Amino acid sequence: MTANTRYKSRMIKSEDGEDKEYVGFATLPNQVHRKSVKKGFDFTLMVAGESGLGKSTLVNSLFLTDLHKDRKLLNAEERINQTVEITKHTVDIEEKGVKLKLTIVDTPGYGDAVNNTECWKTITDYIDQQFEQYFRDESGLNRKNIQDNRVHCCLYFIPPFGHGLRPVDVEFMKALHNKVNVVPLIAKADCLTPAEIRKMKDRVREEIENFGIKVYQFPDCDSDEDEEFKQQDRELKESTPFAVIGSNTVVEARGQRIRGRLYPWGIVEVENQSHCDFVKLRNMLIRTHMHDLKDITCDMHYENYRAQCIQQMTSKMTQDNRVESPIPILPLSTPDVETEKLIKMKDEELRRMQEMLQKMQQQMHEQDL
Repeated sequence: MTANTRYKSRMIKSEDGEDKEYVGFATLPNQVHRKSVKKGFDFTLMVAGESGLGKSTLVNSLFLTDLHKDRKLLNAEERINQTVEITKHTVDIEEKGVKLKLTIVDTPGYGDAVNNTECWKTITDYIDQQFEQYFRDESGLNRKNIQDNRVHCCLYFIPPFGHGLRPVDVEFMKALHNKVNVVPLIAKADCLTPAEIRKMKDRVREEIENFGIKVYQFPDCDSDEDEEFKQQDRELKESTPFAVIGSNTVVEARGQRIRGRLYPWGIVEVENQSHCDFVKLRNMLIRTHMHDLKDITCDMHYENYRAQCIQQMTSKMTQDNRVESPIPILPLSTPDVETEKLIKMKDEELRRMQEMLQKMQQQMHEQDL
């Protein structure tokens, strides 16, 4: 029995109607899907901004969780003396058999002090620490069970009360844009009219470009994508920075129970795209661009940190080798007295020989005359 006839092949119809052998590697995506679902996914999201901008409420609305059950709200005097802290909340979410380990990194105290000079230093140090821990685990022996705690995305909340970005907003995003994917948000968009929101977005986009801030850029769609996905991608790009509203309250509107905010003049619906960009932000984070955020973190931000670490380690090893085995410098030895006498005698003998040679040449010249 030959290798060609050992297995009974199956035939499938190709697009042009011809019969072709079916090998089976078309099921590879299904294998990857099953393996990924079994392993689960992890995602680390950082939220940054002043207190009172609705960071926790928005996160709870995005993932339908309650991450701050026992949180204590500080008064004005306590916030004055508070320094920037880092708090982590991890929650396991399961939806239709798919498990997601979500880690929320909160930054209480950011921007709340009177003097906010380098208040982002604690945040940048935390991001570098996660890179360092991953680099150590990756360089170790047990690389199979590495925990990825790197920050994949940072939602930065811009207050709606000003006219564009403040100096602290500019400095914060410039300090982080080479370390993490920064996604700017206009917080509490229900404080602004639709015209004010459009004006605020234009102003923020203009200032981001003028100050050279590198916020997260949506990748271009492939040409083979369907029109619905292309339209969704265009809407996401046109909506940045996202004007968002969060709410953990369920209210009654048009005979339906929805998440929103009840005011004397009406109801602001969180998931109504004509009221805010909450649905677009959720689609971007969860449905369309979560994997891209992780890829950019791994392929660009982490690789830059890894290259710097390797360069520093190489420079240090070179410097240590030079210190341990320096090039020996031999001291000049002073000649003794006998050597000096011998040198003088040789010089004197050479001088006499030169004088005798000159005399002989002069005598030969006189004879020729």
